[in-house]
Amino acid sequence: MKVAMNAKATTGAFDLPALKGRVEAQAPLGPLTWFRVGGPADYLVKPADAADLAQFLAALPEEVPLTVIGAASNLIIRDGGIQGVVIRLARGFSAVTVEGDGIICGAAALDATVAEHAAAAGLGGLEFLSGIPGSIGGAVTMNAGAYGSDIKACLDWVEIVTRQGELLRLTAEQVHLSYRHSQLPPGSIVTRARLRATPGDQRLIAARMAEIRESRTKTQPVRARTGGSTFANPPGQKAWELVDAAGCRGLTRGGAQVSELHCNFLLNTGDATAADLEGLGEEVRRRVLAATGVTLDWEIKRIGQTLPRAEVVA
Repeated sequence: MKVAMNAKATTGAFDLPALKGRVEAQAPLGPLTWFRVGGPADYLVKPADAADLAQFLAALPEEVPLTVIGAASNLIIRDGGIQGVVIRLARGFSAVTVEGDGIICGAAALDATVAEHAAAAGLGGLEFLSGIPGSIGGAVTMNAGAYGSDIKACLDWVEIVTRQGELLRLTAEQVHLSYRHSQLPPGSIVTRARLRATPGDQRLIAARMAEIRESRTKTQPVRARTGGSTFANPPGQKAWELVDAAGCRGLTRGGAQVSELHCNFLLNTGDATAADLEGLGEEVRRRVLAATGVTLDWEIKRIGQTLPRAEVVA
């Protein structure tokens, strides 16, 4: 049931605060993820804007479980779904504003869209975003990077709403970005960010983006049901090389498969469950550890509840 929330609604277990945006009970989450797997959310909330989000969080009881999802490009939602409230930033958080030396973008703006706006304005330095699936909110939260750059190299500031409903602007230094990691306040939600850029030759910027897109198409399963890079690169090593060395290229489990094209990608071949994907990932980690002595860390985030019949993974 979808409801335009403009008054307090009782969920039974807790009071859902007033919301100008929309809320859906028992909302299917699988269709929102790139893997196309996962159970429902108790409540899926889409705030209208940052003020709406802040008011909602300020009134939401602290004990209510709260989860935030973005473009869900690097995410496995487990088959039992997610308890409590799931927040997804949508239309009110997707604006992109071009300035002379940078871009201000909403958290829901797609990375590739931001790169395209920069290129159209003749601004360089953000081309790498065209090769990263996902949205700006997630990119800042995990310091996303590819093709020789990352968010740390271009972030000026980020605006967040804390779990207590405070609207704050933090400098890049306050966020303490490191490899695929940030130190945002626990429970906070990115709403907007400013990325630095450098005026440059529009043709060269466009050419670099075309080169990145061609490289992705040739080396990654971009048209498959996948979730981007599965494991983070260990220091001085490449995850895909370790996976390949352990003999895991093409390995399957249920409807899940390690990509033949790029073996740091997991695929839903059509009927995979979240348990298939996560279980396959754990099997890859076990084999890599046995073969190389290296423990791979997940880069894909796994959240939610397993079903009683699903296997337990490490």
